[in-house]
Amino acid sequence: MALILIIEDEPELVKILRSYLEKAGFSVVTASRGDQGLSIWEHQPPDLVLLDLNLPGMDGLDVAREIRRKSDMPLIMLTARVEETDRLIGLELGADDYVVKPYSPREVVARVRAVLRRTGKTQVVSNVIHIHDLEIDLDAHSTLRGKEAVELTPTEFSLLATLASQPGRVYSRLQLLEAVQGVAYEGYERTVDAHVKNLRAKLERDPKDPRYIETVFGVGYN
Repeated sequence: MALILIIEDEPELVKILRSYLEKAGFSVVTASRGDQGLSIWEHQPPDLVLLDLNLPGMDGLDVAREIRRKSDMPLIMLTARVEETDRLIGLELGADDYVVKPYSPREVVARVRAVLRRTGKTQVVSNVIHIHDLEIDLDAHSTLRGKEAVELTPTEFSLLATLASQPGRVYSRLQLLEAVQGVAYEGYERTVDAHVKNLRAKLERDPKDPRYIETVFGVGYN
């Protein structure tokens, strides 16, 4: 399983990126300061670094310089800087890709996969999850039960993929809402129940005796 280091000082962005990357099958470590991120990089070498440029403790460009001085590890820069000179400096320092905020977390995951493939630094994880007789293809956004295709809405598919990516983990409704939509609003978490009900109707032989998605009373689902 590829390890991704996120060096980013915006907690909400880190939370969302971590969720999407873990759902895609990656392991994730994070740092909120440039110097802290460099220390983690030295002691727990990742397969790829997602690096913000505007960081406390040590500027992102200085972090990139230090990484490139010692390693050719894949590096993707994440930044709100839109000036062409900043982008050119980053690329001249050896960044493999450059993503300007605001960005789609799905796009970042796709770029991580592309850079890992291109650099050949690690074998990209399989994007197909098997649970019992279900086959969930994360790239194709398709689901098979046995040999039968199951038609799911985008929200239903994201919900199923989130639960299947970490079997046994119990998610609260708010956690699932955030994983599926990128944000979570109290008062809307009960919408998850409706999506789970629809998923069970499509997946389960007997929705009243679910095999794939179980309710953990008082907590959420696994």
